[in-house]
Amino acid sequence: MNKVVVIGSLNTDLVTKIKRLPAQGETVSVIEQTTNFGGKGANQAVAAARQGADVTFIGAVGNDDYGLSFKTLLQEESIVTDYIVTKEKPTGMATILLESNGHNTILVNGAANLDLNASDVKQANQAIAAADIVVAQLEVPTEAIIAGFKIAKNNGAITVLNPAPVTSHLSDELINYTDIIVPNESEAAALVGSTPSTDIAVIEETIDPELRHKGLKNVIITLGDKGVYYHAAENKGVLPIFKVVVVDTTAAGDTFIGTLVAYLQEDMSNLRDVLRRSSKASALAVSKAGAITSIPYRAEVDQGLVSLVDYEVSQ
Repeated sequence: MNKVVVIGSLNTDLVTKIKRLPAQGETVSVIEQTTNFGGKGANQAVAAARQGADVTFIGAVGNDDYGLSFKTLLQEESIVTDYIVTKEKPTGMATILLESNGHNTILVNGAANLDLNASDVKQANQAIAAADIVVAQLEVPTEAIIAGFKIAKNNGAITVLNPAPVTSHLSDELINYTDIIVPNESEAAALVGSTPSTDIAVIEETIDPELRHKGLKNVIITLGDKGVYYHAAENKGVLPIFKVVVVDTTAAGDTFIGTLVAYLQEDMSNLRDVLRRSSKASALAVSKAGAITSIPYRAEVDQGLVSLVDYEVSQ
């Protein structure tokens, strides 16, 4: 099982359930409101740990109760928290608007996450050097990610970038130190200045080639209910999703990525099998409410893969 280092965000999630998003100037009633722990970094770390990976987290929290509780939560998941630094700003917070159809819209106040810096990351030099995979998202400053990815590459680790939140630009330096990029369809399209699409022909003929032209040579694009497209280590294809009743998609992508980094081998020879497992884990997550609370454990995914009756054959 992989040793994984996550460079990422820690947010308190304020989940607001509504029937639908309000139009501009409209007021709608809230069905239910809860507070949970989340953040893309935290979600991916927990997903990897629950699959059995040895996980170390690099991030920042505020000097507040949320920060202390976050460290305790991750420690209970057997995640090393030695490199979570405390900042003057409060712990990050995300407001999640969850519609009745399971779709979500997220507003993020980065707060302490935005103060994570290269020096903070370099304190974890030994942990990064010992890692098999280092994964990061864009909810922390790019300088922190680059610092971690440089150490990773100098020590033979795979680097995985989840370019979320959506951005239209990645620096050449970050691209140079990124082995695998894992966007969703909107994030992939934004990086090449295109319209988001889940049409495989569009992705294969336009978006993927443009990403590769930018220097992103290993591409995995999650496509919601259309499955996952991959072009990595000279392997190329599409895998469908596992069909489930969707309750909450908040942690879908993070569960997918956390599972991916837990199992992917250095030569990517097991890529297709790992993508199938990641898709199953993601399907289990969206069938439950919440972010971290929805992320499945290894045994649940194993059991779900025993029978593939809910899995379509990829064309």
